[in-house]
Amino acid sequence: MSIRELFCDVDDFCQAWTLSTERRRLGHRRGPVPRLCPSEVMTLLIPFHQSHYRDFKAYYTQYVAQHLRQAYAPGG
Repeated sequence: MSIRELFCDVDDFCQAWTLSTERRRLGHRRGPVPRLCPSEVMTLLIPFHQSHYRDFKAYYTQYVAQHLRQAYAPGG
């Protein structure tokens, strides 16, 4: 499964989840506005847990930043 196919599946799930939990939200979010949407974060975490990397920082700097940067670029 490609990263794009994984993202589409995760994004469909996140949209359905958001619709089902929309009524239960209370209050406003605190802190800075996130730069990645929840489906993008989950799309990064799924392959991380299937990889040989032991910590997320190494996974991100050695794999994501080098091989998946184009997939996460605006319009990419």
